[in-house]
Amino acid sequence: MRFGPMIHRLPPLFPLLLPTLAVFLGACSDEGGERRRSLGEAPRFDDLMRVADAERGGRLFGRCAACHTIERGAGDRNGPGLFDVMGKPVAGNSRRFGYTASLRSLGGVWTPERMDAWLTAPAAMVPGTSMHFSGLPDALDRADLIAFLRTRSLAAEVATQPERQPAPREP
Repeated sequence: MRFGPMIHRLPPLFPLLLPTLAVFLGACSDEGGERRRSLGEAPRFDDLMRVADAERGGRLFGRCAACHTIERGAGDRNGPGLFDVMGKPVAGNSRRFGYTASLRSLGGVWTPERMDAWLTAPAAMVPGTSMHFSGLPDALDRADLIAFLRTRSLAAEVATQPERQPAPREP
């Protein structure tokens, strides 16, 4: 048996750890599974956005962070900074970034639906784009990422600030 000698060299507690490891990994592996089941066979975009998880979208943004920043005032990298991109003109979120003519000619603003199409396949949506990203094929991943982008905006910052009470007037 080819693997026999290797098994004998494992620490004596290793066989006892396998069931624990399996339970732990099983608990972590249902990434979005419950949400997917609640959506049914062919969920609409609005249904996906209704169950979108911005926190998970923040983890997914790690893929984007190689080229994009998301913090206010962080600037551009190989791609434009994406703070406050939702609701802004396409190819207009950064004054310093060199957007391609094909993206500038698209026009309009970044709506959740338009961002979904972009994240599905940027080059298919805008032939000639310089964004070298094949896209996110999973619709729930895209919804999570869009939900995260919505939290990274001026409107979200204002919504999360505590309400300021007026200072009491002195008599």
